[in-house]
Amino acid sequence: MNISKEIQILIYILTILVLISLVPIVQNDYYLTLIYVVVILLFTSFKKERADWLFIIIGLFSVTLGEYLFVNTGVETFNRISLFGVMPLWLPFLWTFVFLSMKRVFWIIFKNYLHN
Repeated sequence: MNISKEIQILIYILTILVLISLVPIVQNDYYLTLIYVVVILLFTSFKKERADWLFIIIGLFSVTLGEYLFVNTGVETFNRISLFGVMPLWLPFLWTFVFLSMKRVFWIIFKNYLHN
């Protein structure tokens, strides 16, 4: 099945919006993290792209470190602090999916640009 480039990009945008909208609905950080992990696994199993897992691993660790350092500046605080006592456990996984989506959308746009 060949999905248009625009629809593919829209799917990533809508998925991110859905994941963000789940934050106030799913109060348990562990369940929300599990949902995010399942979404990441679904997106990587249905469409395998080169270096996805590298982006996921680098994204997860770099975003976790970056967010941890940023939160420790006191500029941003969270009420849900299930990870390191400063941020929600699900947050790095949300950012990891965003990181993966940005990579994929970039390549969708770039490949389209090369072929025109």
